[in-house]
Amino acid sequence: MPDTECKEAKAVESAEGLSPKLIFEVIRRDGMLELERPARSIMWSGVAAGLMISLSVLGEAVFRTYLPDAQWSYLVENLGYSLGFMVVILGRMQLFTENTITTFLPLMQEPTGVMLGRVAKLWAVVLTANVVGAFGAAFAFAHTSAIPPELLPAIEELSRHATGFAPFEAFQRAIPAGVLVAAIVWMLPESENFSFFIILVFTWMIAAGDFTHVVAGSVEMAFLMVQGMLSISDGVFGFFLPVLAGNILGGTVIFALLAFGQVRHEIKTKARSD
Repeated sequence: MPDTECKEAKAVESAEGLSPKLIFEVIRRDGMLELERPARSIMWSGVAAGLMISLSVLGEAVFRTYLPDAQWSYLVENLGYSLGFMVVILGRMQLFTENTITTFLPLMQEPTGVMLGRVAKLWAVVLTANVVGAFGAAFAFAHTSAIPPELLPAIEELSRHATGFAPFEAFQRAIPAGVLVAAIVWMLPESENFSFFIILVFTWMIAAGDFTHVVAGSVEMAFLMVQGMLSISDGVFGFFLPVLAGNILGGTVIFALLAFGQVRHEIKTKARSD
């Protein structure tokens, strides 16, 4: 009888999902591992992410070029946007909007100046590397024969649309994108067998909802910049900085704080324990 009860208890435990506290701890530990990695490794991973996220622009351009002109085409077209995110997230590359929640949770548990400095340094390295990779991909799109010429009009159209919002509107549209990417991070520990679909649906929603993402959008911004179609000041102040602020607000200030609010009475911060 005890053996039977033990088996039943294990069966119940295996059927139960992770609690919010455990999800928080999984992501926090992942963030700590990222903070402990050498800066050079983080940098190259970030450059790779910036290059690979360009597949989102390319995938969307392929659909836009070859799909028929129909009402449903817009929804199918935006599936292409998920391509780069799937490569980057499943490939465990350093994407800035992922880091805004993954590395922010250790800071929330250990709110010290030292930890703040470590997080800020990592964010700076990752964001810079992402942008370098994005510019590399954009230059290849615009100035080499790597991309078929029939795709270039669609890439230009997508780029002009992404960077064409007024700064405050770009900022506002970036907030839901930050929340959606943070939601992916929060759900992945509980849905390892369905991670492909989680990433597909939520990143498709970013494109279908016409939200703005600072790294994928940097490819589009850079595509126009390297051809002289967008000035540096318009790109930086009209698109990049407003979208960066919106993504951080959505992914960190809103989502991470709400996630922390679920578990803050169940965990002890190091500041308290000290």
